[in-house]
Amino acid sequence: MAAHIPMSQSGRPPQPPPAFGAFSGEAAPVQSPASVPALAPAPREEEGRRFDRVAITSVFGDPSSPRTWSGAPRNLGVALEKLGVTVEGFHPHLSKTFKMGLAARHMMGGYGRLMTSEQLYRAAPARRHLARQLAAQAAQRGTRHIIHTGALDLPAVEEQATADPMYDRAHRVHHYLYCDHTWALAAQHRPDIAGYSARALAAYEDLERRSLHSVDHVFTFGRYVRDHIIAHYGVPAARVTAVGSGMGDIKPYIGPKDYAKPRLLFVCKHLFREKGGELVVEAFQQALMRRPDLTLTIVADPSVRDQVPAHPAIDFRSGLPWAELQELYRRSSLLVQPMLNDPWGQVYLEALISRTPVLGLMRNGLPEITGDGRYGFLAARADPGDLADLIVHAVSDPQRLAVMGARGQNNVLETYNWDRVARAVLFP
Repeated sequence: MAAHIPMSQSGRPPQPPPAFGAFSGEAAPVQSPASVPALAPAPREEEGRRFDRVAITSVFGDPSSPRTWSGAPRNLGVALEKLGVTVEGFHPHLSKTFKMGLAARHMMGGYGRLMTSEQLYRAAPARRHLARQLAAQAAQRGTRHIIHTGALDLPAVEEQATADPMYDRAHRVHHYLYCDHTWALAAQHRPDIAGYSARALAAYEDLERRSLHSVDHVFTFGRYVRDHIIAHYGVPAARVTAVGSGMGDIKPYIGPKDYAKPRLLFVCKHLFREKGGELVVEAFQQALMRRPDLTLTIVADPSVRDQVPAHPAIDFRSGLPWAELQELYRRSSLLVQPMLNDPWGQVYLEALISRTPVLGLMRNGLPEITGDGRYGFLAARADPGDLADLIVHAVSDPQRLAVMGARGQNNVLETYNWDRVARAVLFP
């Protein structure tokens, strides 16, 4: 059977996409044909693709930056470009002056004490402002498909309707949401939830529901988020798809590994308490009394150094180059990361790809990532004593750790990659 070669609108075969894509802002390296990974020919939009051109938007920063939202917008954009999609990035944002005005309205409107800037972004005035910025950019550039990475610039604001309904249908913007959580899920375990007023909670929940129902399709990191959006928010199942996520630049580790040495690891770029840092420190001190050979390496921001006790069994590091962090993943026998409310956790995937089993809380995405405990250990409560017991149990059987690590790595390699995510997003 002859191979199908997709044609561009001009009738010419499309050029091979650059290896790193224009979306990443990097120049494509010169490669020989043999070095370019083989990709199945991408069908044309009329054969099932959702779009040939799309904008990825993020309120957290420049979507083409690897620092924005753990690099997810950039990685998705680059993977879509490999499939021949033209990708651009939008970054709607709030000015300092606008934030100051929002803060005053927040306090006067009965929304409770202002604790974080997230409260401003979740409120209706900020979301309308961001959505209007986005609509203006889309109209200026002629963008008709937008992937929102998070719901804070939704519900979308559309252009003013014309007198021609057929024109409006042909030119309307299609919105898609790629999310790792929802407001209702986040509210279940937020450490600061008691500081939110009843009015704020109700408003955020209403905005989340309207946002989810306003988009053409919702793509989620985890299956648990998909199921929740359908059951709790009532979005039709046909409009919600769990597509997973990929990882960053970490490479699979296939070298020797000594699980008999109980080297524990905790990794946190920010939000030390929320990521489980305080729990880890207390649990480790309790576990150390029963296993004096335990060691713990904490990788965190230097600002939290005083929260970590000086102890010969605890090694505190910060500002590590990526190569050193990757080596720590490889040398460790167990990642101990009891994150209080992280919806997914890139750090879990980075550990498992290094054949390092993980230990965390039985909530959010971790049960799914660990195969319900096949590749790690799940604590039912965020309790230091429970975690200490689980640490001692986990390191008591090095052979079990080795099996978990190997199986976890295989699962990550088979399940979590950005090319797979991009195909799931592009093809219904």
